[in-house]
Amino acid sequence: MSGAVHAGHAPPTGPSEPTPTRRRSRWLLAATVAWAVLLAALTWVSVRTDGPTVREQRTLAQAGPVADWAVGELVAAAGGRVVTLAPDRVASGCRVTPLLDGATLERAVEVMTGADEPRAVLEHVADRLPAAWRAGVLVSDEGPRLRADAGEFVAVAGRPAGDGRVRLTVRTGCRPVGDGYRPPAGQGGPEADALAAALRALGNPAAPASQAVAAPCPGGGSARTTRVTLDPVPADPARALAAVAAGAVLLDVPEVYAYRQGAATVALTGGELTATTGCAG
Repeated sequence: MSGAVHAGHAPPTGPSEPTPTRRRSRWLLAATVAWAVLLAALTWVSVRTDGPTVREQRTLAQAGPVADWAVGELVAAAGGRVVTLAPDRVASGCRVTPLLDGATLERAVEVMTGADEPRAVLEHVADRLPAAWRAGVLVSDEGPRLRADAGEFVAVAGRPAGDGRVRLTVRTGCRPVGDGYRPPAGQGGPEADALAAALRALGNPAAPASQAVAAPCPGGGSARTTRVTLDPVPADPARALAAVAAGAVLLDVPEVYAYRQGAATVALTGGELTATTGCAG
């Protein structure tokens, strides 16, 4: 009988239980992955559906004055051409971030081209804008396009708008609303008297409801447009307005009839009658 002693084998055991630290790590990893997937999905939806946003998140209340000054610069750059200021448009519902709603502001100036080519009008405006805006006109398959940067992430664009006009737009991009946009006061001035005189000449002594729009001029003062919609549209505006135009006709083409009365310019385009005081260019 041998005297050797054989060591026994320990009975097999199951896998060791994970430590609490390992369990926490797994939960943290799973939560991180889930959050990353959620952010990626929200970002994809935002990129697909929302407009450009402003990196510094300046509010609409802060961007509004920049847009207003840009409109004044555009009016001045148009020089002696017939212009009108369009009503501002504030659109809500865009997303500044996936979790923060915002709004955009758009302001516009319309320049009557008359017999001039739209590209020539856009180049005329671009050449007279501030050098810091880096304004230029490019020609694409869609026609001439003006592009400029008014600063503070406010973009300026211009394009032909048909009916003998080019439209110059100022856009803020999507912004936090803050205190909201407050447009400059636009009531009163020579344009109101000129509009009233035109309405009387057209046989509308009781003026329809009017809308006033304004913007500060670079050299001081303000540009203002007061507009009304006529119904019915005058059949022969040139004949009806000849007496009040008094030989100071600026445009007499199928798309627009315009004349100067004192410091104001009166224009009839279709059924829209406007009177505007501009900025010194």
